[in-house]
Amino acid sequence: MPTREEITYFGAGPALLPTNVLHTAAASLVNHNDTGLGLAEHSHRSELATNILNATKADLAKYLDIPEDYEVLFMQGGGSGEFSATVYNLVAIWAEKRKQKILASNKDIPEAELVKELQKAVDEELKIDYLITGSWSLKASQEATRLIGAEHVNIVADGRKVNDGKFGKIPEESTWSLSKNPAMVYYCDNETVDGVEFPGFPQILTPKDGEEPIVVADMSSNILSRRIPIKNFSLIFFGAQKNLGSTGITVVIIKKNLLPPAVATPAPTLLRKLGLPIGPIVLSYETIAKNNSLYNTLSIFDVYIAGQVLKNLLSVFPDKVDGQQGVADKKAKLIYAALDAHPESFKVVPDKSVRSRMNICFRVIHGASVDEAEKVFLKGAVEKGLTGLKGHRSVGGIRASNYNSIPLEGAEKLAAYIEEFAKTPK
Repeated sequence: MPTREEITYFGAGPALLPTNVLHTAAASLVNHNDTGLGLAEHSHRSELATNILNATKADLAKYLDIPEDYEVLFMQGGGSGEFSATVYNLVAIWAEKRKQKILASNKDIPEAELVKELQKAVDEELKIDYLITGSWSLKASQEATRLIGAEHVNIVADGRKVNDGKFGKIPEESTWSLSKNPAMVYYCDNETVDGVEFPGFPQILTPKDGEEPIVVADMSSNILSRRIPIKNFSLIFFGAQKNLGSTGITVVIIKKNLLPPAVATPAPTLLRKLGLPIGPIVLSYETIAKNNSLYNTLSIFDVYIAGQVLKNLLSVFPDKVDGQQGVADKKAKLIYAALDAHPESFKVVPDKSVRSRMNICFRVIHGASVDEAEKVFLKGAVEKGLTGLKGHRSVGGIRASNYNSIPLEGAEKLAAYIEEFAKTPK
């Protein structure tokens, strides 16, 4: 049986964790800091748990340079839960802002007339904008359609329309069809299934006066791997299980102007009158923020693992995320260079302009049958200790997930195997 040191695991998530973090977490699971109890047994409302939570928030803010006018929330439900949470919360905030605008012009308006004007605004103006560049942004838009109806969901751009019906390109910004004052503009910064990553922040979405548009991004698979212009976003969310830690927690970085006292969540009675969805309270950003992420039982052990990953990153990279970005870019270049050197044997799936640094998706065209060639490639990879390379079940192919925990040596090993495989008989 191979040892942990002999394996480089390129799985897309849950992903590889640093071995030193696992050793620390394993000891903590049995007896945390000589308390006689494992960390998973301590109350989530204990001082010990609160200290872990606050330290992890502080280290995340330090590593990413999160401004003080943002709040960090730890939630549950994964990225898929946030597909719903973003709709529930931001549609409600949109309605509240419209309500305040009406009241500002007529503070004595009767309740029935207020509801009538709000209903007219909902029917004629409410839109949520989605950029569809891969499987996950597509799922997010579908959830929005399920919750509020297709008439309120605007597809700004669809990568399939510029790539023969398949994901692999991001349409030019000049072609995007943005709504006027949408409740949010949503996109997925890195698509794990399709290997598509935005090369940078879309310039067309740069906030005007620091307020509009309200930009929301799913960064589940590339968070902590490059510097983010956080000020351009109203909300960023990410599951922990790629670059931050273990499955079980979802992090939300939200601008405080989307929380009380800057803006209130409208009463459920009003949302019902307007025919707008009312989300579960555990998905309420206001509720989670007010309770320092402890409204319900949070897995402090998973927060602890995330905290240890952050401490590890801060100790390795004095220049914080910029240092990790340099390593991530170097690893991706190594692997792509090996693939590009052998176009007769490998075909990278996405367009070169949007290639993901985190999820490198390609097909093996070395021989008459792609399926057989890929089986041989995967078998040979496992024999060399390169595991987790099989592509997502929905698209097939090969996918090397180049997350932060993959060492440079692991990327070099994969690049060498790609070179070696290309020289084998077809």
